[in-house]
Amino acid sequence: MYQQILVAVEGSETSTRALDAALQFAHDAGAKLQPLFVVDVPLLVYDLPGSDLTHARNALLEQGRHVMDDAVASMKRAGVQGTPRIVETDLAGNDIAHCILRAASEFKADVVVMGTHGRRGFRRLVLGSVAERFLRIAQCPVLMISAHGGKPVTSGAQATESIKEPS
Repeated sequence: MYQQILVAVEGSETSTRALDAALQFAHDAGAKLQPLFVVDVPLLVYDLPGSDLTHARNALLEQGRHVMDDAVASMKRAGVQGTPRIVETDLAGNDIAHCILRAASEFKADVVVMGTHGRRGFRRLVLGSVAERFLRIAQCPVLMISAHGGKPVTSGAQATESIKEPS
């Protein structure tokens, strides 16, 4: 079954729910887990005259290290093996969704777990959705964990039968 599980985390309550689900899933399957944090310095910052990205980038990397430390501690408590990873978007057009796709491919992930805020209407239009963009380009099953405690949304022919709601 699934032996390589990637979970996208960024420190929010929703991504914590996704990590918890991925931990349970990895524990039950005896799978390796790779928590992934993506550092994204918005493209708009690059266009500001005299902008120094070092401070913003360093702050995001520090946040990523804290998120990864928490993920590693949770993995140890759950008895789940794996290695966390931090990646960065770049100016070549690799947004967060594409960075997750590349990391999943490099890790040879059998399934990707991620949180979704479930925004609709104007808020979704303005804020966009990393989860939705990733779901459109994913090359493996995806387990989406709702911010609102509902049932997970799955994608992929294998996912609908074999991914169970976490307890």
